[in-house]
Amino acid sequence: MSDFVARTPKQLGAILRGYRREWNLTQQSVGISCGLPQAAISQIESNPTTTSLSRIYRILSALDLELVIRPRNSGDPKTKW
Repeated sequence: MSDFVARTPKQLGAILRGYRREWNLTQQSVGISCGLPQAAISQIESNPTTTSLSRIYRILSALDLELVIRPRNSGDPKTKW
């Protein structure tokens, strides 16, 4: 699969779901891998707005994915602070 950009929690949930499905994993199997119940995986995929960053990292780890932070454009990031 390609890299994807998530600018909203909903986009992040859809990306996680897409990778999980691409690799033919169930929500339950991902949950077992990261120590979360299946219902939590479902909730995070559909609406991750109230999920902790710790849970996101646990799912990323279970899916062997990483989070990359980069500027949206080529402008000087120092001027954004």
